[in-house]
Amino acid sequence: MTASELSRFWHHLQQPVALTEIAILLACLGLAWLIVRLWRGRQGDVRSIWLGHHIIDGALFPVLSLGLALLAYRLFQGVLPMLVFQVALPVLTSLAVIRMTVKVLRVVFPESRTMRVIERTVSWLAWLATVLWVTGVLPIVLVGMESLTWKVGGSVINLRDLIEGAITAVLVLILSLSLSSAIESQLLKGATGNLSLRKMGVNALRSVLLLVGLMLALSTAGIDLTALSVFGGAIGVGLGFGLQKLAANYVSGFVILAERSLRIGDLVKVDNFEGTITDINTRYTVLRAAGGREAIVPNEMLITQRVENASLSDRRVSVSTVVQVAYGTDLKALFPELLAGIAEVDRVLSDPAPSVLLSNFAADGLELTLFFWVRDPEQGIGGPRSNVNLLVLDTLNRLGIEIPFPQRVVHQLPPAPVHEVSSGAP
Repeated sequence: MTASELSRFWHHLQQPVALTEIAILLACLGLAWLIVRLWRGRQGDVRSIWLGHHIIDGALFPVLSLGLALLAYRLFQGVLPMLVFQVALPVLTSLAVIRMTVKVLRVVFPESRTMRVIERTVSWLAWLATVLWVTGVLPIVLVGMESLTWKVGGSVINLRDLIEGAITAVLVLILSLSLSSAIESQLLKGATGNLSLRKMGVNALRSVLLLVGLMLALSTAGIDLTALSVFGGAIGVGLGFGLQKLAANYVSGFVILAERSLRIGDLVKVDNFEGTITDINTRYTVLRAAGGREAIVPNEMLITQRVENASLSDRRVSVSTVVQVAYGTDLKALFPELLAGIAEVDRVLSDPAPSVLLSNFAADGLELTLFFWVRDPEQGIGGPRSNVNLLVLDTLNRLGIEIPFPQRVVHQLPPAPVHEVSSGAP
């Protein structure tokens, strides 16, 4: 707006017709609030991009308000001056862009500090563009950008096309990430048996959306997509040589998800690290040990090396512990006592039943090996083993059976006789 337009707008606000426009704008905002309220229910989801924890902190409210305001502007444009909407529409546009960008970045990159800086940068740029548009400076700046041109190959690019292309690329990528995140949350919600296939579909869909969004952004910026054929060949050569490990990990990730040899929740052991699979990405798999440590394993390692899966076809795991009893112990009377006690230990399965074997005649006593099964190895096997050891100790103490400890017998030899050597006279 120029100075005369600002003066006209200020004069318009003092007219009764401005109250009608403000009432229509408030009605649009109220209708948007009501729609979001009915959609989200009483309690919102903090992780939701569109709804958010509160009604107005999601991306749906400003986007829906902008859409209703544009519809009202088209309907009443020939009836009312609609000067209030000429100022409100840029403000609602900036608010929608800021809210969409912030919500998507917080959901996709929840722990990144760099995203906080990007959020503030986007907010400042959006509000700056709004102020420039309302004050009428933005069209002048855009015309000046068009005069700054340079030649790239056979194409002539100006600064305005470059900035608009970059903005379009960011918006398209944000929309792609938001759409893929929404689809991911819906596909993975309540998934049990086919979780791996759904995860594979989400990863493939996200890659396709990002690729399509990037192509659209380049096309909007005025870049000829046929010129990318050379870069496509270069990327192919790079994948064949320098990026072969990265490509192998991506292909291995889709193979793992497709054949379901490893699934989220399986207890596996890879390279002497044992843990539960918590996530399978296209490049790596995350294992979480019982102690809380996590390992990021490249997918190629899961394909080319041996992987011990304790829950591939059966989640039951055999656990063993060893104890020694003194020689002379009545094992035929001891075994039933131990088996009856082990069967009562929490998390120990009755089928397969526990077993006790005489495994070795050790130097200090009879070595017994106790076997039992648990069905939930992802919760750790240290607890059941400790409970079984305590049960064995209580049973042996109750029956008066000694747990031998290493003993050694030392024999003292008599001292050697001392031979006296007498020296004769010369």
